[in-house]
Amino acid sequence: MRTSIISASLVAVLLTACSSQPPAPEQKPAAVEDRQPAGASTAPVTSDVIDPYSLAALKDPKSPLSKRSIFFDFDSYIIKDEFKTLLEQHGKFLAANSKIKMLIQGNADERGSREYNLALGQKRSEAVKKALLLNGAKEDQVEAVSLGEEKPRCSDQTEDCWGQNRRGDILYSGEF
Repeated sequence: MRTSIISASLVAVLLTACSSQPPAPEQKPAAVEDRQPAGASTAPVTSDVIDPYSLAALKDPKSPLSKRSIFFDFDSYIIKDEFKTLLEQHGKFLAANSKIKMLIQGNADERGSREYNLALGQKRSEAVKKALLLNGAKEDQVEAVSLGEEKPRCSDQTEDCWGQNRRGDILYSGEF
């Protein structure tokens, strides 16, 4: 009997402790007034600045995206530091525009055999592709090919001219 009295007391204490207060009446939210500063215009803001990820940026000479050639040292396919920012911009552009495709054409100067220059051009285009992928481009957006020595930019027999031919050219959808 003593256990039943203790049990009943515990149940009563628990029920009292678990009872809740009635909910407080809801308060109305503070009013928000829509105001404009004095002299403000409701006309849309226009700007001459081109969105760096728009298609127009590809043709704007002020945009880094209009620069489409990556130059290499003699017998090298290592991306120079001066072109890393440019490739970062192109990679971000591709990441922001997933339907856009790119073709990279690797080129070499006329020195070396045809086979060697084709292989070197391929390594150059693959190096550019890798840099783009590291900066956000997707694998299916970028194709790397080699033109070897077949598409020279300059045909003089000088070091300056050969330097212009050691490059990777970037072409976007509709340009190839």
